[in-house]
Amino acid sequence: MWLPVLFLIVGIGLGLLTDIRVPEAYADYLSIALLAAFDTLFGGIRAYLEEKFDEKVFLSGFFFNVLLAALLAFIGVQLGIDLYLAAVFAFGVRLFQNIATIRRYVIDKKYFSKKLDEWRRK
Repeated sequence: MWLPVLFLIVGIGLGLLTDIRVPEAYADYLSIALLAAFDTLFGGIRAYLEEKFDEKVFLSGFFFNVLLAALLAFIGVQLGIDLYLAAVFAFGVRLFQNIATIRRYVIDKKYFSKKLDEWRRK
Protein backbone atom coordinates (compact mmCIF):
# COMPACT_ATOMS: atom_id res chain seq x y z
CA MET A 1 0.00 0.00 0.00
CA TRP A 2 2.85 2.37 0.63
CA LEU A 3 4.05 2.43 -2.99
CA PRO A 4 0.98 4.09 -4.59
CA VAL A 5 0.78 6.61 -1.77
CA LEU A 6 4.52 7.34 -2.08
CA PHE A 7 4.20 7.98 -5.82
CA LEU A 8 1.21 10.24 -5.24
CA ILE A 9 3.05 12.29 -2.60
CA VAL A 10 6.23 12.54 -4.71
CA GLY A 11 4.22 13.60 -7.77
CA ILE A 12 2.24 16.24 -5.94
CA GLY A 13 5.40 17.51 -4.25
CA LEU A 14 7.29 17.79 -7.53
CA GLY A 15 4.34 19.50 -9.15
CA LEU A 16 4.10 22.10 -6.41
CA LEU A 17 7.83 22.73 -6.00
CA THR A 18 8.77 23.13 -9.66
CA ASP A 19 7.74 25.77 -12.15
CA ILE A 20 7.71 23.59 -15.22
CA ARG A 21 5.37 24.63 -18.02
CA VAL A 22 4.18 22.03 -20.48
CA PRO A 23 4.12 23.26 -24.09
CA GLU A 24 0.65 23.32 -25.60
CA ALA A 25 1.72 20.82 -28.26
CA TYR A 26 2.23 18.19 -25.55
CA ALA A 27 -0.93 18.92 -23.57
CA ASP A 28 -2.87 15.99 -25.08
CA TYR A 29 -0.02 13.59 -24.32
CA LEU A 30 0.32 14.77 -20.74
CA SER A 31 -3.40 14.71 -20.02
CA ILE A 32 -3.72 11.16 -21.34
CA ALA A 33 -0.62 10.00 -19.48
CA LEU A 34 -1.93 11.59 -16.28
CA LEU A 35 -5.27 9.85 -16.67
CA ALA A 36 -3.50 6.52 -17.22
CA ALA A 37 -1.33 7.14 -14.15
CA PHE A 38 -4.38 7.86 -11.99
CA ASP A 39 -6.06 4.73 -13.31
CA THR A 40 -3.04 2.68 -12.29
CA LEU A 41 -2.79 4.39 -8.90
CA PHE A 42 -6.42 3.70 -8.00
CA GLY A 43 -6.08 0.19 -9.42
CA GLY A 44 -3.18 -0.36 -7.04
CA ILE A 45 -5.18 0.89 -4.09
CA ARG A 46 -8.06 -1.38 -5.09
CA ALA A 47 -5.72 -4.37 -5.40
CA TYR A 48 -4.29 -3.62 -1.96
CA LEU A 49 -7.75 -3.51 -0.39
CA GLU A 50 -8.59 -6.80 -2.09
CA GLU A 51 -5.26 -8.20 -0.83
CA LYS A 52 -4.05 -8.85 -4.39
CA PHE A 53 -1.42 -6.09 -4.64
CA ASP A 54 1.84 -6.96 -6.38
CA GLU A 55 4.51 -4.28 -6.75
CA LYS A 56 5.81 -5.71 -10.04
CA VAL A 57 2.34 -5.69 -11.57
CA PHE A 58 1.76 -2.15 -10.28
CA LEU A 59 5.02 -0.74 -11.66
CA SER A 60 4.80 -2.51 -15.00
CA GLY A 61 1.14 -1.52 -15.35
CA PHE A 62 1.95 2.08 -14.52
CA PHE A 63 4.65 2.47 -17.17
CA PHE A 64 2.84 0.35 -19.77
CA ASN A 65 -0.43 2.29 -19.37
CA VAL A 66 1.29 5.66 -19.58
CA LEU A 67 3.33 4.67 -22.63
CA LEU A 68 0.34 3.08 -24.37
CA ALA A 69 -1.80 6.14 -23.78
CA ALA A 70 0.91 8.49 -25.07
CA LEU A 71 1.44 6.23 -28.11
CA LEU A 72 -2.29 6.30 -28.91
CA ALA A 73 -2.30 10.09 -28.68
CA PHE A 74 0.80 10.31 -30.91
CA ILE A 75 -0.64 7.98 -33.55
CA GLY A 76 -3.89 9.91 -33.51
CA VAL A 77 -2.08 13.21 -34.09
CA GLN A 78 -0.11 11.67 -36.96
CA LEU A 79 -3.30 10.34 -38.57
CA GLY A 80 -5.23 13.55 -37.94
CA ILE A 81 -7.90 11.89 -35.80
CA ASP A 82 -8.74 12.17 -32.13
CA LEU A 83 -7.57 8.66 -31.27
CA TYR A 84 -6.64 9.77 -27.76
CA LEU A 85 -10.37 9.89 -26.99
CA ALA A 86 -10.41 6.08 -27.01
CA ALA A 87 -7.79 6.08 -24.28
CA VAL A 88 -9.67 8.80 -22.36
CA PHE A 89 -12.82 6.68 -22.47
CA ALA A 90 -11.08 3.42 -21.50
CA PHE A 91 -9.00 4.86 -18.68
CA GLY A 92 -11.88 7.05 -17.49
CA VAL A 93 -14.24 4.10 -17.20
CA ARG A 94 -11.63 2.03 -15.35
CA LEU A 95 -10.80 4.95 -13.08
CA PHE A 96 -14.42 5.38 -11.99
CA GLN A 97 -14.87 1.62 -11.59
CA ASN A 98 -11.83 1.46 -9.31
CA ILE A 99 -13.02 4.43 -7.27
CA ALA A 100 -16.49 2.88 -6.94
CA THR A 101 -14.99 -0.43 -5.82
CA ILE A 102 -12.77 1.31 -3.26
CA ARG A 103 -15.76 3.27 -1.96
CA ARG A 104 -17.89 0.12 -1.66
CA TYR A 105 -15.09 -1.72 0.09
CA VAL A 106 -14.62 1.05 2.65
CA ILE A 107 -18.37 1.39 3.25
CA ASP A 108 -18.88 -2.38 3.57
CA LYS A 109 -15.91 -2.72 5.89
CA LYS A 110 -17.23 0.03 8.16
CA TYR A 111 -20.78 -1.34 8.00
CA PHE A 112 -19.77 -4.90 8.86
CA SER A 113 -17.35 -3.67 11.51
CA LYS A 114 -20.17 -1.68 13.11
CA LYS A 115 -22.57 -4.65 12.97
CA LEU A 116 -19.91 -6.95 14.43
CA ASP A 117 -19.34 -4.53 17.31
CA GLU A 118 -23.08 -4.43 17.98
CA TRP A 119 -23.27 -8.22 17.91
CA ARG A 120 -20.33 -8.56 20.35
CA ARG A 121 -22.01 -6.19 22.81
CA LYS A 122 -25.11 -8.40 23.01
